[in-house]
Amino acid sequence: MDCASEENEIRQALSGVSGIAELRFQLASRTLAIRAEPAALSQAETILRRLSYPPQVLEAGIPAAPVANSVPWARLIASLLLAAAAEGIHSFLPPSWLHEGLEIALALGAIPLAGLPVYVKGLAALRQGRLNINALMTVAVTGAFLIGHWPEAAMVMALYAIAEALEARAADRARAAISRLMELAPDQARVEQSPGEWRMLAVEAVAVGQRLRVEPGERIPLDGVVMGGSSAVNQAPVTGESLPVEKGPGDPVFAGTINTHGSLVTAVTAPASASTLARIIHAVEEAQVSRAPIQRFVDRFAARYTPVVFALALAVALLAPPLLGLTPLDGVYRALVLLVIACPCALVIATPVTLVSGLTAAARRGIVIKGGLYLEQARRLRILAFDKTGTLTTGRPTLEAFELIDPRVPLAQQRQWAASLAARSDHPVSRAIAAALDGERLPVEELSAEGGRGVSGQIAGQALRLANHRWIHELRLCTPALEQAMTAHEQRGRSVSLLSDDQGVLALIAVADQPRPTAAAAIASLKQLGLTPVMLSGDNARTAAVIAGRLGIEQVRSELLPEQKLEAIAELQRLGPTGMVGDGINDAPALAGAAVGVAMGAAGSDTAMEAADVVVMDDDPLRLVELIRLSRRTWAVLMQNIALALGIKGAFLVLTLLGTATMWQAVFADMGTSLLVIANGLRLLQAKSSG
Repeated sequence: MDCASEENEIRQALSGVSGIAELRFQLASRTLAIRAEPAALSQAETILRRLSYPPQVLEAGIPAAPVANSVPWARLIASLLLAAAAEGIHSFLPPSWLHEGLEIALALGAIPLAGLPVYVKGLAALRQGRLNINALMTVAVTGAFLIGHWPEAAMVMALYAIAEALEARAADRARAAISRLMELAPDQARVEQSPGEWRMLAVEAVAVGQRLRVEPGERIPLDGVVMGGSSAVNQAPVTGESLPVEKGPGDPVFAGTINTHGSLVTAVTAPASASTLARIIHAVEEAQVSRAPIQRFVDRFAARYTPVVFALALAVALLAPPLLGLTPLDGVYRALVLLVIACPCALVIATPVTLVSGLTAAARRGIVIKGGLYLEQARRLRILAFDKTGTLTTGRPTLEAFELIDPRVPLAQQRQWAASLAARSDHPVSRAIAAALDGERLPVEELSAEGGRGVSGQIAGQALRLANHRWIHELRLCTPALEQAMTAHEQRGRSVSLLSDDQGVLALIAVADQPRPTAAAAIASLKQLGLTPVMLSGDNARTAAVIAGRLGIEQVRSELLPEQKLEAIAELQRLGPTGMVGDGINDAPALAGAAVGVAMGAAGSDTAMEAADVVVMDDDPLRLVELIRLSRRTWAVLMQNIALALGIKGAFLVLTLLGTATMWQAVFADMGTSLLVIANGLRLLQAKSSG
C-alpha cells in the first residue's frame, strides 16, 4: 500500500464486506486497522491477498513504525541499462533478425527486472476488472511489446519504475513530516531513585509522580510541574511560542521542550503515552486519516476518470485508423500512449500530500487541526465569535475590591466564606478571588455550580452563593444602591461577583482582567482578512463593552449562559460561516455548534483537546490569523496541484491524439507531474510563522 490511489482501491474492495465496522488507513506506517467481526476480518485478509497486498498482522498494542520505501536502485539501474542497450541497437544498427533478437532479449530482461511487482499487481487488477495504474501500465507495456516496440516497452517500464520510486520517496517525506515531532521528546529521563541518587531510565518506565532532573540544554522528557530550580524553557515545539518562557516552582513544563540555562527538578504529571506532545501527534495523525471534502471529490473524480480514458484509448485504437488514415499498429500505439498518460496518481496524490503538509505546518506552530475538513473550512469563515475571559483576556484577573454591603456578618467571616466558595470553582474569576483571600478554607456542603451564574453551597449550615449580576437580579436581590455600586465598577472594566445568603447581598467583589497583549493586533488582522469579530461573553454588558472597545470589536453580546452562546452561534451561522473561539470547557456547546471550534490556551488540557476542532496550544490570538492564512494558502496550493495535474494530462491527451507524443514522453509527463504536485505541496512545510 504505497499511495492514496491504492488506499482507495483497498477501501472499495472491502466496502462490500459485511461485518466491517471501521477501516483506518495510516499510509505513513503502511498500516490498515480493521474493526470487524472475526469472519469479516478473515474475509478481508483473503481479499487483500487477492489484490496483491498480502497483509502482515501486527500484535495488538504494538504500534507500527513508519516505513520508508526501500528502493532497489541496483536492479532499477540494471533494467535501465538493458533498455538503453535495446534502444541503441534499434536506433544505430541496421535491421536484421540478429539485431531484432538482441532487442527482444534485452527488453525481456529489462521489463521483469524493473516491473515485476507492477505486473503482478496489474494482472491481479485486470482479472478483477479494476483499471488502476498497475493495470494500465501492464496493458501499455505488454501491448507495445506485442506490436514490435520492444525497446520502447522496456524503456517505459524502467523509467516508470524509477520515477515511481522517486515519487514514493518524495511522498514519504510528506507523510513522515509529523513523525519528526515524535523525535522531540528524549527516550530516557534522569529519575530520582532516592534522595540525591539519579538514574537514567526509559521514559516508558517512569511513573506519574516521580521526580526528574533536567540539565541546561536538555529536552524535557515528560510533562510535569517544576518542583525546584528556575530556568527559561523554549516551548516552540509544543506551543509555537517564539520566545523562551520563564519557569519556576509550580509552573507546568511539557515533554519535548528545551531547558535553556538552569537545572530543573520536575514531578511527572502524565506518562509518555499521554503527554501533551503525544496528544498533539495523535491528533494530527487522526487528522491525516480523516478525508477532507476536496479529497473525497478528487477520489470520486479519479474513479470515473480512469475508465473514461480507457474507453477513449479503445476508441482511438479502433477508430483512428479509418478516420485518420493510420495503420492499425499506429492506432494501437497511440492508444497505448494514451493509457500511460491516463494514470490518475498525480491527481489523487495532490490532495493528501498538500493537506498533510498543511496540518503539519500548523502543528509546528502550536496549532493542532483535527482534520483536513477543518483546515479546509477555516478559509470559508466570515464571522469569528470570541469568548472574553481567558480567550481575548489573559484569564488571570486580580482582585480589585472587596466591599462590605451588609454589616450583619463581620468582614473577616464574609471573606472566608467567599474564599471557601471560590476555591471550589474553576472559573478564572473564582480562582482570582480564592488566590487573593487568605485564611482557612471552610468545608462546603451541597456544592452546586450554576453554569453562567456562579456557585452555591452550605457552610456551617448557612446557605450561601457566590453569584454574578445576572443571578442576583434573577433572585430579585438587587437594590438601587447595589446597582449603582456595580455600575461604578463595571464602567471601569471590572467583573463583579456578589456574596449573598437567602436574606440579601453581603459583599461586592470586583476583579479586573486585562486583554492579551496581541489581542488587538489579532482582531485588526482578522478584519483585514475580511472576517467580522464578535464577542460572546457571560460577563456583564459594561465590562464586556469596555474590553471590546479596547480591542476594536463592534459587535458584543453579553450576560450569556452557555446555551445562549450556542443560540448566538446558530444566529450568526445564518449570516455566514461562523467560527467560535473559547476555552474548550464552558464554551463546549458553542464550539460544537460552530463551523470551526477553536480552543485557546489548551496546552496540557485534555478537555480542550477533545472539545474543539482546532486547538491553539499557547494563548496567542495571533495564531488565529495564522490559521486563516494557512487554510487559504493550503487551498491555493490544492487548486494549483489539481490544475497542474489536469492541465498537463489534458495537453498530453491532445498531443497523443495528434500523434506527436511518445510513450517516453507520457511516462515523464505522468511521473513528472506527480513529483511536481508533491514538491508544490511540501512548500507548505517551509512556511514561516508570522506570530
